[in-house]
Amino acid sequence: MTDAKYHASETGSLTGRVFRPGSPAELSEAIELAFDYRGDITVELKSGSQVTGYLFNRTATGEQPTIELFPATSSGTLTIPFSEVATIAFTGEDTATGKSWETWVAKKDSERQREVERVAADAKARGHL
Repeated sequence: MTDAKYHASETGSLTGRVFRPGSPAELSEAIELAFDYRGDITVELKSGSQVTGYLFNRTATGEQPTIELFPATSSGTLTIPFSEVATIAFTGEDTATGKSWETWVAKKDSERQREVERVAADAKARGHL
């Protein structure tokens, strides 16, 4: 691949990265990254045309491996053979960026603390505390 780093950058997002696979193994890896990505990708086909959409499925085995997209500009789905893919660009915003487990836990802890304070205030208002 032209992109020397195969995995997410320090920011944790692939947004803006473009992969130009040089082998079937690199293409498979780029497709797996695109499948895990939570945003739109733009696939440039060997014919020169481009398709933008959300990659929701891939079939890497069989006679003709394929990817399936929900196109950004139309309804329905689009199936593209691996053999037609020239590049994969991560063009849409990654909706999962910044939504780590630690962030979720901190949010839930804050919500629980607010609930404890609310229950204590209610109990105190009723004269139970």
